[in-house]
Amino acid sequence: MMLMIKRILRKSPEDKQAQLEHERLTSLVNSMADGVLAIDENMEIVLSNGAALNILDVNSTLKGRRLGEVMYLEDRNKRKVDVEKLISGITTATTNRDLLLRYQDNSTLNLYLSIAPVHLGYGTAGQQGYVLLMRDITHEKSLEEERDEFISVVSHELRTPIAIAEGNISNALFIAEKTGDISQIKQALEEAHHQVVFLAEMINDLSTLSRAERGKLTVEVEDIDVPALIAELKTSYTPQATQKNLWLKAEVATDVKTLQSSSLYVREILQNFITNAIKYTEEGGVTIKAEPGQGGVRFLVIDTGIGISKGDQERIFDKFFRSEDYRTRKTNGTGLGLYVTMKLANLIHAEIDVQSELNKGSTFSCTLPIATEMVRH
Repeated sequence: MMLMIKRILRKSPEDKQAQLEHERLTSLVNSMADGVLAIDENMEIVLSNGAALNILDVNSTLKGRRLGEVMYLEDRNKRKVDVEKLISGITTATTNRDLLLRYQDNSTLNLYLSIAPVHLGYGTAGQQGYVLLMRDITHEKSLEEERDEFISVVSHELRTPIAIAEGNISNALFIAEKTGDISQIKQALEEAHHQVVFLAEMINDLSTLSRAERGKLTVEVEDIDVPALIAELKTSYTPQATQKNLWLKAEVATDVKTLQSSSLYVREILQNFITNAIKYTEEGGVTIKAEPGQGGVRFLVIDTGIGISKGDQERIFDKFFRSEDYRTRKTNGTGLGLYVTMKLANLIHAEIDVQSELNKGSTFSCTLPIATEMVRH
C-alpha cells in the first residue's frame, strides 16, 4: 500500500492517465482504515483521508495546513515531541509504536506512525515530501500492558507460596531426621499444605479467567434450593471462621423462591465473597443472607472487617487490582477473584453491588433473576 501511494504521488497530474490514477488513489486512500497523510517538504499537508481526520479529531479539510498545527505528539514518558522535526530528520522508511497523540481536551491515544520519504512531483527533481500512515493502537497497548502485568503479578504471587511450602517441607524433613518431634512436623506440614491450597485456588482462578476471556464458559441451568445452598456454604466455611475466632451466621428469608440458574457459578460467586469476607475480617464475623429482590433472589455477604475505601470500590472488580491498604497487602491474593466473579455474574445475568466503609465492614450482594436463560459462549 505504501509503495502504491509513493508510485502514484510521483506521477504528473498534467495528463489524463495521471489524473485518473490520482482519482483512483484518492478513492483508495479514503477507503483505508488507517489514517493517511501526504505532506510536502514545507510540512504542509497535500493529501489526507477520512481516517486521518478521525484520528486527529479534525472536522475540516487538512489540505494546506501545517502538520505541527494538527498533530501534537508525546513520547512514552509524556514529553512533547516536535512532529515536524521528527519527520524532517528521516531519510528511510521508519515506524514508531511508542508515541502518544494528545488532543485539545488533554486526552490521549497510543499512535502507530509509519513515515516514508517520497517525491511528490514528477522525476527526481520533483518536490520532496513524506507519506504518513497512522493507526490507533490504544487497545493493543492496553493488552500488552495487561500481559506484562499478568506475568509480573503471577510470577510474584507464585514465588511466595512456593518458597514458604518448600521451606516448611524442608523443615519437616530436618525435624524428622534430627528430633522426630511429631507436633513440629505436623505444624510445618500444615503450613505447607495451606500454601499448596492457595496455589490450587490461584490456578483455578487463572483457569476460569482463561476460559472466560476466550469465551469458553457455558451456563448449565438447574434448580437451586437456596436454603440448602446457604446451609452448605455455612458448613463449609465455619472451620475457617472459627480458626480466626469469627462467627459465621446464615439467614434465609421464608419467602425466597427456588432459582433456576447455574449452581456452579452462583456457588463460586458466593464463595469468593465469603472467602474475602473472612480474610479481611479480624474481629466480629460474617453473615450470609438470602432474600427476595428485584423479581429474583438477592444474596448478601456482610462482614465486620476492614472495609474498602471509596477509591478502591471503583476498581475492586478490575483485573489484578489489589488495594494499597497495608491490611490487604499482608494477605496473599492475585487480584483475580472479584474480576472472575464479575465475569460469572454477567454470564448468569446477575447484578453485583458493594457497599463499604473503611473500618466498618463491607456488604457484597448478588441479585439473580428467578430463571436464567441458557447462555453458551
